[in-house]
Amino acid sequence: MSDAVDVPIDDDVIRLGQFLKLANLIDSGSEAKTVIAAGLVRVNDEVETRRGRQLQAGDVVALAGHRVRVAPV
Repeated sequence: MSDAVDVPIDDDVIRLGQFLKLANLIDSGSEAKTVIAAGLVRVNDEVETRRGRQLQAGDVVALAGHRVRVAPV
């Protein structure tokens, strides 16, 4: 896997489903629900199955060989 790419967020926290869309890893909320429920998303190297998981600066999300890091603006 490659190094994580920083994706800035406007607030202190963001939900996992929203972040996947912001980072262009998925196209829609329904796709987020599907990939998260299937166990395909990892947060900080652990499988995450909660779409509403609150992410904060420094968290690293991985999906399909892509790694993105939550970064403050």
